[in-house]
Amino acid sequence: MPPKTRPGSKTAGARPQNIQELARIAGVSTATVSRALTGAGHLSAATRERIQKLAAELQFKPSTTARNLRIGRTGAIGVVVPLGHERTQHLSDPFFMTLISHVADRLADQGYDALLSRVVPSDGDWLDRIAQSGRVDGIIVIGQSDQARVLDQTAKTYRPMVVWGSQIAGHAYHTVGSDNRLGGRMATEHLIAQGCRKLAFFGDPNAPEVEERLRGFRDAIEAAEGVAGALLPVHFVPQMALTTISDYLGIADGVDGIFAASDTIAMMTIQALADRGRAVPADVKVVGFDDLDVARHTLPPLTSVRQDLDKGAKALVDTLLALLRDEDAPSVLLTPTLAPRASTGAGDR
Repeated sequence: MPPKTRPGSKTAGARPQNIQELARIAGVSTATVSRALTGAGHLSAATRERIQKLAAELQFKPSTTARNLRIGRTGAIGVVVPLGHERTQHLSDPFFMTLISHVADRLADQGYDALLSRVVPSDGDWLDRIAQSGRVDGIIVIGQSDQARVLDQTAKTYRPMVVWGSQIAGHAYHTVGSDNRLGGRMATEHLIAQGCRKLAFFGDPNAPEVEERLRGFRDAIEAAEGVAGALLPVHFVPQMALTTISDYLGIADGVDGIFAASDTIAMMTIQALADRGRAVPADVKVVGFDDLDVARHTLPPLTSVRQDLDKGAKALVDTLLALLRDEDAPSVLLTPTLAPRASTGAGDR
């Protein structure tokens, strides 16, 4: 049977296309229909119930887009990944995929869509263009890359923005991220405790987070006796990392412990060592960073510094929502932990 409608209505028997048509059918104002369907404002229980029942009978669902236009919102949050220092890196990188999925889930829980952008910066205004596009209510930036100056520039005029990355003194933007220096020190101290004396750090310190991990690596070496450390700049892109690491291992003499700046680099390290006939952990012990799910499934399972990315995603979204409400929102520093496994001869095997 067709839905019942008010006799004499011009839209009798038809499904209303907007709240204005529903208001005409109900014989009330558009504002009354809006209050009834959103639960906002003052309205008698009887009127609210009557309009909600009529909307259900007519299978009417209010337009989210129209509502967002009325209140000056888009209902979307920009999730932006800048790749200034690593232009060939892909969003399929396990770290990006893991953190972005957690962020998207948290945003959905709060009623927002995630608008994902991978940006290879071509000028200093790329972030301003996103902020001023009118397409998003706020921005979550995944990683600082080499774009700290651009982030600062935008943060001075655009408040609802939060960045996953390192806290850098004097910068204007809000951050959520792990204590990377502490994590780097923990990883290196673990290698030293496992008997390693000639260590190498694999990673690109042009990214602030990696630079902090390198500082922690050096802190631990300086505090130890009889331990040497070397730096090998390595790309995050797997095949490029594998080539660089393999070339290094061909000339490196006696390296017995490697701290890789990411789990992806650590996996390429284990592969390069195997290709050269060097056993992990018997000949060389390897530690990664991030402790992604894949770390448990390498051969051998990878010791890694764990970042709680689910907790980090929640902090990113909570901080952004506070900024959207024009509330104070301090930056968040997460404490990493070490997950020891067989790649260093410890923990799970």
